[in-house]
Amino acid sequence: VQLQASGGGVVQAGGSLRLSCAASGSGRTTTSGWFRQAPGKEREFVAAVKISGGSTYYGDSVKGRFTISRDNAKNTMYLQMNSLKPEDTAVYYCATGPAITSGVRDQSSYYYWGQGTQVTVSS
Repeated sequence: VQLQASGGGVVQAGGSLRLSCAASGSGRTTTSGWFRQAPGKEREFVAAVKISGGSTYYGDSVKGRFTISRDNAKNTMYLQMNSLKPEDTAVYYCATGPAITSGVRDQSSYYYWGQGTQVTVSS
């Protein structure tokens, strides 16, 4: 599976961005997700969505502000980010893999990763 992330950019605090992740190819996947990594910090879970059924999961720091969704017909995943804060600044990575529900927040559950897209939120 190849993943192509896009939609990053520079936005002022309080603004919005929508990230996209287009998938091609085939592989063993049940869940797609977004992770992010800020400079000097470890990569952290942002959100995930089950490919079948559409159940969603969110990290505590983005709950209520970010919305993850999928268009299975287009093999594309989205992350709508609202009320952005400077602490949301990071490189955002999309990923997909055979994650079970208990493992959706675990990076090791994802086998395929996109190249990352930079999101910068200015104060």
